[in-house]
Formats: sequence, C-alpha cells, structure tokens
Amino acid sequence: MQSHKDTLIGKIRDKTAVIGVVGLGYVGLPLALRYSEAGFRVLGIDIDPAKIDTLTRGENYIEHIPVEAIRAANASGFDCTTDFARAHDADALIICVPTPLNRFREPDLSFVLNTTEALTPHLRPGQILSLESTTYPGTTDEELLPRIEARGLKVGKEVFLCFSPEREDPGNPDFVTRTIAKVCGGVTPACLEVGLALYGQAIDQVVPVSSTRVAEMTKLLENIHRAVNIGLVNELKIVCDRMAIDIHEVIRAAATKPFGFVPYYPGPGLGGHCIPIDPFYLTWKAREYGVHTRFIELAGEVNSHMPEWVLGKIGDALNVRGKTIKGCRVLVLGIAYKKNIDDTRESPSVAMMELLRTKGAEVAYSDPHVPVFPKMREHHFDLRSVPLDPESVAGYDVLLLATNHDAFDYPMLGLYAKLIVDTRGVYMEPAPNIVKA
Repeated sequence: MQSHKDTLIGKIRDKTAVIGVVGLGYVGLPLALRYSEAGFRVLGIDIDPAKIDTLTRGENYIEHIPVEAIRAANASGFDCTTDFARAHDADALIICVPTPLNRFREPDLSFVLNTTEALTPHLRPGQILSLESTTYPGTTDEELLPRIEARGLKVGKEVFLCFSPEREDPGNPDFVTRTIAKVCGGVTPACLEVGLALYGQAIDQVVPVSSTRVAEMTKLLENIHRAVNIGLVNELKIVCDRMAIDIHEVIRAAATKPFGFVPYYPGPGLGGHCIPIDPFYLTWKAREYGVHTRFIELAGEVNSHMPEWVLGKIGDALNVRGKTIKGCRVLVLGIAYKKNIDDTRESPSVAMMELLRTKGAEVAYSDPHVPVFPKMREHHFDLRSVPLDPESVAGYDVLLLATNHDAFDYPMLGLYAKLIVDTRGVYMEPAPNIVKA
C-alpha cells in the first residue's frame, strides 16, 4: 500500500493536487497566482469577504499585481472563499498571514494561531501544511505541531508540516515569485521531502535546510541584516549632518569599491511588514535563552528615532524662515513605505504625519499609488492624495519628501516649492529651498 507521503508527492508532481493558500495579501496572492500559472487548481482562503469578491470579479486590490494574472487564474479554476471548511478539499495548505507586534513590541501570533485553529478541524491524512509567516524560531514545532497532532493526525506519517519563509519584494521588477529562491525546512525528513516537491513545482530554486527552526531563523537573519545596516547609515546620516557632509554623496563614493562594501541608504525610518518588525521576534525569543540582543535592539532604537529626527530638521528649517511647525501647511510626498508601490504598512511617512499633526501642522499628502488614505489600525486621516502642479505645490510651507516615487516630477517640485525637506537624497545639487534630512 502506497504511503501518504508518496501519494501526496505523486499528486503534486502530476499537478492533480489542489493548492490552498490561506491569506491573500501581499504574500499569499502572488503565490496563489504562481501556482495557478504552473498548472495547479488553486483554492484561496481569506477572512476578508471584500477581497474574495474583488478577486471573483477578476479585479485587483494590490497595485503591482496585473489584473490579467488574476483573470487568467480565474479562467483556470482559481477559487476563492471565506469558508475554512473548504480546507478539506486542498492537498496543500500554505499559510500566509500577518505576524505583527503588539503594543508592547512583542510578537503577536494571533493571526497564525487563529488560522491554524480554524484549519485543524478540517485536516485529513494526505495533506501538507506550510507556514510562510515570519516568526521566531520554534513557532512551527512548538505551536503548530501540537495543534495538528491534537487532531489525531501523525505529522510526518499522515500529514506533513513545513516552514518556508516568504521572500516577496513588491515593486522589484528584477524578481518575481518564481525566480526568488525558496528556503524550506520540515518537522521530519518526510515533511521536508513533501515540502521540496510542493515548492519545486512553482519556484525555480528550492533550498532545503535541516529543520523548521533553521528556516525560521534564516528569514530573521535576512531582515535583521538589513535593519542593522540601515540603522548604521541612519546613525551616520546624523553624524554627517552635524559635519555638513552629504551622506548620500559619501555612500555613492563608497559604492565604487568593487569588494567588501554593500551600499545601504538612510531614510526617514523603516517601513513595510518585515524589517521594522521581524528583528523583535528574535529579541523576544532570545530572552527565553538568557540572551540580550543588544546589537539588534540598538539598530531598532536608531531606526525608530528617525521620524522624530526628521521632524527636528523640519522645525529647524522653518525656524530659519521665521516660521514654526504649528500652523504651517505640510504636504507629505509619498506615504507608501518604499518607492513605486501602494503598501503603507508600518510606513514612516504616516508616523511623521502623526507627529506633524500633534505639533499643530496642517497635514496633507500626495501619493500616485495611494489615492485615498487607507484604513489603518493605529493611524486615522480622512485625506485623499493631492494632485501636484505648480500652483498646489507653491501653496504649502513645506514639502516633506518621504517616499521617492519615480512618478514625482522632481524638477517641477524643486522649482515651485517654498521648502523641500528631502529624506531620500533625491536632490543632489544644493539649493536654497532644499534641506536634507
């Protein structure tokens, strides 16, 4: 009699397996579309009925994902639902839900655990469950494994459990889901074997590691590496500012070295769902082992201070011109957390808007990728994106260049703005109305 493992691998390889993707956001939706493109029947599950309705109509809610890809998937049988009981129909269940921090800057696994609890009543022998949500080492085997086995299913024999961290980079034209190498670790060797088969059908390169904990730590290392290096250049930015040195000019010069240097760029703070959050998952878990991650926490402290530092630069620039933040009109250019996308999660632009509003400024924003200020858990602005033209630009006391979208007409802005506070190093040449921050 063929084992559950061999049966499942056979279904994956001949593409008769149904791929279930749970959580259809910036990670889950591209993955679901990739499996559909690879020839699988895909089941999408999400708690948000608005997302399901939008996808069913063949429309989109994430700017960089082509509508054509959604419609092609629908034509190939892409089925979306809010009904978790449908998980029984899937042979693979890939969890792509958020892992934020709570108000104490501690890991909030509620999305992962609630999703797991919603899925486990519908699990059956012959399925694989893979977690992609970034988390601390030990989550898969400490939290998911016992919940699955409490259902009476033996992991590694009847069902299979993996961790494979997401590596999406929205807005990066050089990489798509298929071409970004995928790390995968299994709870058992059999779990890993099934996981490699699952991802190998949709991703060009799958990188096996010895355990789910290694895979979980790999993702944290990737993001901590970036957070620490960005913290370094943000600190150097402050030093250079005091010395009247342009940090961006320094970085451009250093980047000509063909070895031993990788350029990282300062900004108004960290944004996105990964880099501002993921390092704290490790610092929290490390305390269980009696380790204090001073280096990581110092970088977090530097990066989280950047919005306040920029606010100080705005105040100084206005003071020179005989004005104060209170009562001034500020137009924030770009509220997405990075250029050329519509994702505002953890955006330092929004943090600066809050700080400016608290100081009494009249705040507006312009972002061609975010026409209406989105619903956010912690920030509330009843605003729409302001169109940019010479007259509108000239009407503001300060333009805060927070996100350097390619769509902005920088020469026009520089010509008509009374004052631009540039946090991204866009303006290379000094000008009386340009202040670097």
